[in-house]
Amino acid sequence: MNEFQLIEWLIGEFDNTAQSKEDPAWYVPLRLWHRLLPGRIQGKLAVFAEQSNFLQLDRPYRQRILVIEPQANDQLAVQYWAFKDPNQFRGAGANPDLLKQAIEPALELLPGCWLDVERVGDRFKATPRDGDRCCFTYDSKLRQVVLGFEVSQTEFFSYDRGVDPETGQSLWGAMMGPYRHQKRLAYPVATPGQ
Repeated sequence: MNEFQLIEWLIGEFDNTAQSKEDPAWYVPLRLWHRLLPGRIQGKLAVFAEQSNFLQLDRPYRQRILVIEPQANDQLAVQYWAFKDPNQFRGAGANPDLLKQAIEPALELLPGCWLDVERVGDRFKATPRDGDRCCFTYDSKLRQVVLGFEVSQTEFFSYDRGVDPETGQSLWGAMMGPYRHQKRLAYPVATPGQ
């Protein structure tokens, strides 16, 4: 499986304007940025992700790093990392110069936050590993998120949704199906240094 094609399709600027107009009760209008990091994380290609409500573009949130992990048998996986202090890189989606500072020391691994990637027709589909639970602490509370995405050359579908770690009840995110983002701007792909 071609990790460079996955990266090429992932990076860019996306929004779900059409979806939010069709179904405003369930989908807020979002802008989503995916930027290829200028350096690698543990020797692997990585993508910075950030999103913002269209009504508050100056207040981006959900900063995270997706590390592309080559696997055996020509397979790929994605490992999610979080920022110890998300404010340090807030706004890097729109201002990629912020990503030129050292990233790896500012990160913490999110155990259980793995996605296995498969090629399905004209897209890549990333789904949680069986038995994994993606949990982290935020505001001194245990949080859980069920991750997942599909990406093609022109679209990014996000299945991410927050769930109650005790009951499994959905709390936010893609509760009625994926957020369907259209790619509005493709960023050039330059392979980062080792």
